[in-house]
Amino acid sequence: MTSNHEPESWKTLQSEYLYKRPWLTMRQDTVQLPNGKVIDDYYIWEFPPWNNVLAITKQRDIVLIRQYRHGIGKVFYELPAGVHDKRGESVLESAQRELLEETGFGGGSWKPLMELSANPALQNNITYSFLADGVEKISQQKLDATEEISVHLVSLDELRSIVLEGGMIQALHAAPILKYLLTQAK
Repeated sequence: MTSNHEPESWKTLQSEYLYKRPWLTMRQDTVQLPNGKVIDDYYIWEFPPWNNVLAITKQRDIVLIRQYRHGIGKVFYELPAGVHDKRGESVLESAQRELLEETGFGGGSWKPLMELSANPALQNNITYSFLADGVEKISQQKLDATEEISVHLVSLDELRSIVLEGGMIQALHAAPILKYLLTQAK
């Protein structure tokens, strides 16, 4: 049985920042649900927008990176990605900058691929995924002091295997790849 009633937005009665740092911001909201129930301590993590890029070279290779992720203590494949944190820069420009800095690849034609949320119940940001077709190596990597990133060019079949066999576990990166693979199958 399906319901025709759509959920309604909650009303924020009060909001207080508990912790506010450049990479870690948490607030506590007091919210009222449409049925009148009040939740006094609903916590939200605030982050700037994120971006990632499914970059395909002129030779039809996919540009992937590998880097250590301390949260899980392991190295996996990822898409080139970053944080949209520079004033005056569009999300697209941020993605183009991140691709160039992390891999040295740039150019090509760019279009939005999808928008995702890591956890819409507890986080306020969106990840913007882009498809960059026809990129080419135009410079050396320009990594931050905290980054150690290796660049890998893989075929579409290798990409499919990497995602399906657990070589990429970052869900915000796997989802746009799967969408791309599904749309190419048509």
